[in-house]
Amino acid sequence: MIPPGVVDAVEADVHRLCARYAARLQFHGWHHVNFVRTKAGRFAVLNGAEVSVVETAALVHDVNYLVLRNSAAAAGSGLRCAILARAGVPRHVAAWIDRIVDEAEMASRGKDISLEAQALSDADTLFKALPVTPVVLAHKYLEENGIGLRELANKICGEQQSVHDEGFYFYNAEAAAQYAHWAAANLQLWQCIRESLDDADVSALLETVSGSQATA
Repeated sequence: MIPPGVVDAVEADVHRLCARYAARLQFHGWHHVNFVRTKAGRFAVLNGAEVSVVETAALVHDVNYLVLRNSAAAAGSGLRCAILARAGVPRHVAAWIDRIVDEAEMASRGKDISLEAQALSDADTLFKALPVTPVVLAHKYLEENGIGLRELANKICGEQQSVHDEGFYFYNAEAAAQYAHWAAANLQLWQCIRESLDDADVSALLETVSGSQATA
């Protein structure tokens, strides 16, 4: 669907932006984009989605964080389409990719999204569920988006618990079989973090260590 050279051009453009704005993209930088692109391509092969479209969508799925801090995917639509246009992606395919990115967003995705959105969603969701993410990267998310730990815990539990309980945290059966226990452990951890912030002594500890922003 999208020639390899065009995908490479999108990759080069996004990589350049990630390098240029690395200080702003502490969580959603190239490390995140590259991981999601790689996994999304593999999930697309498994579920029969259009691989080149899924990989291209993965490359541009988080450019909204260059437009507006702590924003929804839709905030990046203009920049996303500009990147795709510069690379030579046909306008109708770019519009399709933009829809896929919106479809795959954790906060609003449903059970019956397209195969392409499923592949992208599973890859992005896996990054969230990685056991190393809360240990190595959560503080980078806080800094990138200017939010506190309580807000992040509420966001994770609020957006992810319902899709987990309803059985479509991962759409792909192989992904679910391999990673569902990571997702469950991650959600339990964030539930415990949220509960711990209601403990006055824990809050006092965090304020002493990091300042009040840590629990805001």
